Amino acid sequence: MSKTQLKWLGLLGLVFGAVLMLYPSFNWYSLDAAERERLEKSRERPKYLVNLGLDLRGGTHMVMELEAAKLDPKVSINDAMSQAIEIIRNRIDQFGVAEPLIVRQGLRWIVVQLPGVTDSAHAKELVGKTALLEFRMVDESESARQALEKILEDGSPFVGAAVSTAAAKLVPPGDRLFTGKDGAVYVLKEQVPLTGAQLETAKVNTGGEYGLPVVDFKFKPEAAAAFSRLTAANVGKRMAIVLDDVVYSAPVIKGRISGGSGYVEGQFTPEDARALAIVLRAGALPAPVKVIEERVVGPSVGEDSIKDGVRSSAIGFLLVVLFMMVYYRASGIVAVIALALNLLLLLAVMAYLRSTLTLPGMAGVILSLAMAVDANVLIFERIREELRLGKPVKTALSLGYDRAFSAILDAHVTSLISAAFLFQFGTGPIKGFAVTLTIGLILSLFTSIVVTRMIFDYYLSANDAQELSI
Repeated sequence: MSKTQLKWLGLLGLVFGAVLMLYPSFNWYSLDAAERERLEKSRERPKYLVNLGLDLRGGTHMVMELEAAKLDPKVSINDAMSQAIEIIRNRIDQFGVAEPLIVRQGLRWIVVQLPGVTDSAHAKELVGKTALLEFRMVDESESARQALEKILEDGSPFVGAAVSTAAAKLVPPGDRLFTGKDGAVYVLKEQVPLTGAQLETAKVNTGGEYGLPVVDFKFKPEAAAAFSRLTAANVGKRMAIVLDDVVYSAPVIKGRISGGSGYVEGQFTPEDARALAIVLRAGALPAPVKVIEERVVGPSVGEDSIKDGVRSSAIGFLLVVLFMMVYYRASGIVAVIALALNLLLLLAVMAYLRSTLTLPGMAGVILSLAMAVDANVLIFERIREELRLGKPVKTALSLGYDRAFSAILDAHVTSLISAAFLFQFGTGPIKGFAVTLTIGLILSLFTSIVVTRMIFDYYLSANDAQELSI
């Protein structure tokens, strides 16, 4: 097999591979929205897919601020931000959101974009929940019982989420007041023997009162031994399960609990139980976060953006095709073939990398195609110059490619440098623009120089042509 045949075989293999890589995306977006949502929830989403960003698909955009004042003094703000971003990412990954954007912005802000999630209240609760799980012993001493009676005589001991000054004075030393999910008031020990940081796993189960969901948990091996010792030393006493300073339950310890397993119940709905299991598995945030900016992009807005983007791209592509075919005749058709191949390969690479396509990303695609057209124009004009000087067709073709190459390479390298800076210092959609532009520029070098040259060489060798339609 000749070298030329190997080249064509490789090119055909590349096209075939690109079509195969893009098939899941075409198939996925041909499904209706309800079916896609069902498949996403059941984790049946294709692995290789061109994902749509928030501006194309709709979803939730939030800017969250880490409350640095509530950090442990031993933890630096940078470490806390890294930990918070990782925990938020773990929670969202388990929630099943495809290609979320979670990035740091400034000193203590985190930008979270959740494509396809329009229930912002649920998303905010999932992402922002501190999820500090504690196991505290209930103080059942006579002094604690009397103090609680006096506290309740004066009405509710809580002012908002804080304990009133009068109630705090009555609490025995070494104790704290907590409110329960059922509205009850508890006097619990200040000491925290175990926390949710020592959990190995948490999952939803059906075993609560009246068949309501509960959240089963299991400690890591080292904590399981401590849990066993704690329950053995406090048989007959109550241990409170506290989540974010709210007592969810305070069961009586009936005997040693070995194995480090237990459960949290609290009149959960299935959605509440699933969200709680997610945040317990992912861990507690180092400090509370609050939402300082929130907006929801509706799916209809995304669909309009897609339609407008596709329409404008199609019109621009057709105008370019028309210009190239009229101005460069048959050579213009070669450039159009290379341009179509460029777009096919670009989308296939994005599907393989599981990139997210946004409106700025679409702009990057269009700009890379424009660079490919520009490269073909430079080559064709150089070939025309050589033909006007009376050079034979094959010689003019070879010289045209050789002499245009430096200008094409310079233009692409300077654009790639710009894209590298955008990727390094940009965030979110700007990075998306840089990614699509970079991939498109590399492919445009291949299609405008290699592919078009292969087509011309095949045409000239097959027809022994003495003229070139250019």
